[in-house]
Amino acid sequence: MNHNTPLSPRPLQHLAESRQRVLSAAQLKGHGVGAAALNEQCRPGGPWQQLLPGVYLLHPGPPTADERLHAALLYAGRPQIRAVASVPTQAAQGEPHSPPAQRTPYANAMITGLAALTLHRFASAPPLLSLDRIDVMVPRTRRLRSTGFARLVRSCSLPTPQLIGGVPVAPVARALADAVAQLSESGPVRRLLTEAVRGGHCEPAAAVRELNQAKLLARPHVVDAVDSLLAEGRAIAEDRLYAMVREHALPEPLWNVDLRLPGGPQLGGVDAYWPDQAVAVELDTRAPRHSLRAESQQDSAGLEWSEHARKREHLERLGITVVHLTPRKLRESPDLQATVVRTALMASADRDPAAYVMVLPH
Repeated sequence: MNHNTPLSPRPLQHLAESRQRVLSAAQLKGHGVGAAALNEQCRPGGPWQQLLPGVYLLHPGPPTADERLHAALLYAGRPQIRAVASVPTQAAQGEPHSPPAQRTPYANAMITGLAALTLHRFASAPPLLSLDRIDVMVPRTRRLRSTGFARLVRSCSLPTPQLIGGVPVAPVARALADAVAQLSESGPVRRLLTEAVRGGHCEPAAAVRELNQAKLLARPHVVDAVDSLLAEGRAIAEDRLYAMVREHALPEPLWNVDLRLPGGPQLGGVDAYWPDQAVAVELDTRAPRHSLRAESQQDSAGLEWSEHARKREHLERLGITVVHLTPRKLRESPDLQATVVRTALMASADRDPAAYVMVLPH
């Protein structure tokens, strides 16, 4: 077969019956579909249509939500990928077998923003077909422009995507930041952030960190939503701590109290305290503080950590055992955290008596 030999109609019939209904021009070429045949199939009223530059839909009707996702990824992915790995072509049969990562047509591209949150099953995210744009994250060096329904989000460092239904999707915290960047009202931003925490999709600190890196914390409507997010995260973590104590039959502590030396300075607040065993539990719900300057955020976070460490060291010098828990630990391994607290309570019998401290309501 030479370049002048007419194309056989068999590849087109094979593609029409394939489950993969969205292909790039490079993939179609790998199936034996040349430029002339491609133009003929995509003529007005023809059986195929062009969705995006170099990306084709192999049926005449409107694309489904899944087809739009794959089309956006094909447009943004590396152009040198020539064929779908699961469908070997005649030209590729004699070539060495390539690693899977080199054969994916979506290399260095993943869905992000509102579309990604919909794939992560956010109830507050809109249906995929209602989105005018699908955000696709690509490396900053990618030479490509947003077009049609594919909007490119450039990034210096790509996170590791999660595969959802065969679609590479940005992690929740990163997708949140990309979604918030496109929203101008506090209501939708607050709903997304609240669902992220309440639904256990990500921790507040991770969400705020991504918003901070995206330089979104200078926007007033984002700052208002972040305040609600941190309060929501704190309340959820406290509820999990209450449930852990109750479900694992730990002794009932004094909740949310301040410790103070008699006649001396305040030692600070703790989330739970067992005075007979001198054991305290602290929830670490700290997150980067928002301000107009990144330097101020870093300085504030550093000062907050120093104060936190100083309080813990002071309590431990007084003989009080401080158990440090994070919301993530309580969510992912409550059994293990209950064991840690129980061990601290039991070990109190082998320690020297702690200094007497006053316990006051927080």
